[in-house]
Amino acid sequence: MSLLITGGTGYIGSHTVVELLQLGKDIIIVDNLSNSSTLVLDRVKAITGKTVTFIKADICDEAALDTVFKEHDIEAVVHFAGLKAVGESNDLPLSYYQNNVSGSVTLFQVMAKHGVKNLVFSSSATVYGENNPSPLDETMPTSATNPYGQTKLMVEHVLFDLARSDSEWSIACLRYFNPIGAHESGTIGENPNGVPNNLLPYVAQVAVGRLPQLQVFGDDYDTPDGTGVRDYIHVVDLAIGHVRALESLTKIKGCKAINIGTGNGTSVLEIVNTFKEISGQEINYKVVPRRAGDIGTVYADASLANTLLGWQATRNLNTMITDTWRWQSQNPNGFE
Repeated sequence: MSLLITGGTGYIGSHTVVELLQLGKDIIIVDNLSNSSTLVLDRVKAITGKTVTFIKADICDEAALDTVFKEHDIEAVVHFAGLKAVGESNDLPLSYYQNNVSGSVTLFQVMAKHGVKNLVFSSSATVYGENNPSPLDETMPTSATNPYGQTKLMVEHVLFDLARSDSEWSIACLRYFNPIGAHESGTIGENPNGVPNNLLPYVAQVAVGRLPQLQVFGDDYDTPDGTGVRDYIHVVDLAIGHVRALESLTKIKGCKAINIGTGNGTSVLEIVNTFKEISGQEINYKVVPRRAGDIGTVYADASLANTLLGWQATRNLNTMITDTWRWQSQNPNGFE
């Protein structure tokens, strides 16, 4: 039997595919390549020595998904596919609701039709909104401050309702914090289209000379150095979290929200200074005003992942940044 990975050529998806292939799993990737490249597949093969079945398709295309399930014996789905830029979601809300919510519902309908009711969903810590104090735990009330966060929260609501309506579903909603880093080989890593939306690829591209300067959004937060504090997690630790979630679906009845983070916070300037120290490169930056809706401090209570999945993050900040720099310095133009 096979595992279906939607969005499997993306940043987190490709690292998860590597971990699953190394465990001998048979993998089918469905991706529309809107923010990734088939060149990733060659890199994955270079790391693992194994190939995957790749199908270019959109999760909004019900007929294409139906064909995938008809032609392959799928036992579970890991659902990464979706648009993911907070700023862009404010400008293009309809695209985000269409892709992330409608596309997900289409996927779940096709899964139900074919009796595949094991799912790991790529959610986000953005569902905690801006009024909960850190450390954030899964019992806290949820809300969202932008269309991207709303789409993740809406899909969670869909999944909780689905699980209540049908006891055969086993669903893990993994609420990520801030994935960074790259595979230790430097072969795959984060390769965003255009100007990066996340801190680490932006810092890395400044270090390698692709971008002239980093913008630091606010230095007047109530934090040790005034810059925003976030819970950064190595992408390989995150990928292993998905493996553990898949392995634990047999004991998850219904739908369960689970934080995937380190439980530690790191400031923007700590990231910049550590990157400068490890890479030996100057990181030019300019402090600009805060962005609307940004919060000073966000980090996880990850104890549920430890007790329920037997998982915890093991890679520290130096490893995260060393692996990021190895990837970016060896691949200054990404996969091209």
